[in-house]
This record gives sequence, structure tokens and C-alpha cells, in this order.
Amino acid sequence: MTTLTVTARGQVTFRKDVLRHLGIQPGQKIELDLLPDGRGMLRAAQTTGTINSFIGLLAHRTKKVATIEEINEATAQAWAGKA
Repeated sequence: MTTLTVTARGQVTFRKDVLRHLGIQPGQKIELDLLPDGRGMLRAAQTTGTINSFIGLLAHRTKKVATIEEINEATAQAWAGKA
């Protein structure tokens, strides 16, 4: 069991091993479900794709120039969660 300390400002800092166990990277969000009897369930928030997160995804990874068809296919796969 991991024990965390709450600061006077009501903040808690999670150790790296806890975040790693939860699969949470810096900048990601955490979901907290409040359960009966004062319990809570913590997990990594499921991200939803945005066009802003997609823009520049492949920048500087290849020198190949993609056709519009290849770009459309890559976009469709990314939005479908297959990329």
C-alpha cells in the first residue's frame, strides 16, 4: 500500500512508481470516481483524439512525401484508434 500526504493546500503528489503503475505520463489527466464509504477509484483518463493532437504527428519522422490518399488513410486509422 502507498501512503500519500495531503498538503495544506489540499494537494497530493504521486510518486513516479505509482504513476508508472497507472500508465500515466506527464501532462496526462487522472480520473477519480468517488465510491460509497469514502472510497475512490483512480485511473488514467482516456484521451479522446483532437485535430490539434493529430497535426504534426508525423512531422520530421520521414522524408517521404505522402499522397492525399495516404494522408486520408492515416487520418482515418488514427481517428479509429488504429494508429
